[in-house]
Amino acid sequence: PAFEDKTLARIKKWREICPELTIRSTFIVGFPGETEEDFQYLLDWLTEAQLDRVGCFQYSPVEGAPANDLGLDVVPDDVKQERWERFMAHQQAISSARLQAKIGLEMDVLIDEVDGEGAVARSWADAPEIDGSVFIDSPNVKPGDKVRVRIVDADEYDMWGELV
Repeated sequence: PAFEDKTLARIKKWREICPELTIRSTFIVGFPGETEEDFQYLLDWLTEAQLDRVGCFQYSPVEGAPANDLGLDVVPDDVKQERWERFMAHQQAISSARLQAKIGLEMDVLIDEVDGEGAVARSWADAPEIDGSVFIDSPNVKPGDKVRVRIVDADEYDMWGELV
């Protein structure tokens, strides 16, 4: 939070330079001393930042971590869980809107696997086994192929494409 205004300015500038930029980050909820006001501030920041790929974890006191010795109030597990759920729902809405904006665009994807239902691919912005997938209803590809698709649908994490 100490540099959130600079971070938002950087993100805005990066997107001016490279509109197709994908930005990812990871957050922790329930850090010792975190208040509801702090948490809401994080949600508001996410709304403004519009990050593309986001992970979230609940704080846990790892042995030897300096945070254990800060003397701050411990956030109860049920509050951490509730905040994590609110965080994920909030980010899902952002992710969905950002992916919906890609409908109609053409992009190159890498085929990861093919089965009887079609192909599972990923775009250049998607980390394998972490981010969403691009599903293609085509048996005429094989793992390792790089193909061009037009995005025809999207949800919170995944997109569907047709070969072009």
